[in-house]
Amino acid sequence: MVSRHGRAGKPGLPAWLARQTLAALALLAGLMSAARAEPPLLAVFDFALVDTSPTPPSAAEIARTTALGEALRIALAASGRYRIADPAKLRAALDPSAGILHCNGCERSAAQALGAPFACYGWVQKVSELILNINLVIEDSATGAVVRAGSVDIRGNTDQSWQRGLRFLLDDRILGDPDEH
Repeated sequence: MVSRHGRAGKPGLPAWLARQTLAALALLAGLMSAARAEPPLLAVFDFALVDTSPTPPSAAEIARTTALGEALRIALAASGRYRIADPAKLRAALDPSAGILHCNGCERSAAQALGAPFACYGWVQKVSELILNINLVIEDSATGAVVRAGSVDIRGNTDQSWQRGLRFLLDDRILGDPDEH
C-alpha cells in the first residue's frame, strides 16, 4: 500500500503526526491531573482582639472574635483554594502568653510543623464602640512573604457588622482578583 505521502507502509497517521498527537494527549492529561490536585494546606490561626479603646473588651467581643475565626475557616475551605489545618493543633503549637501578633514568626514554624505551606492570621482592632477594623494576612510559611493581605474598617460593634466586614474582606481583598484593585 502506498501512503498519501507516496511512501509504502501501513495505513494510518504519519509518524510525526502520531508523535504530536501523543504529546498533546500527555500534556492534556497532565493539565487535567493538575486541575484535580488537592489545594494547599493553610494554617488558619485564631483572630486576636487588639483593644485600643477606653473600655475593656466585653464577653460579646471575645465571643465575636472566636466566631470570626470559625467563619474565616469555613469561608476559606468553601472557596476550594485551601484545605484548612486542624485549629486545635495550631492552638497547641503556640505560646498563649505571646499571642499571634507578638510571637516573632511563630505562626510560620507552627504552620510548617503541620505541613502547611501557608499561614493565615488576623486581628480585630477596636478603636471605639463604633470604629473597628478587621485585618487579615496570608503568608508563605517558608519565607514569610505576604501572599495576600487586607484590612476593612467597620462601623458598629455587632455580630452582623463583624460578619459583614469579614465577608467583604474575603471577597474583595483575600479571595478576589488582585488585579481588580
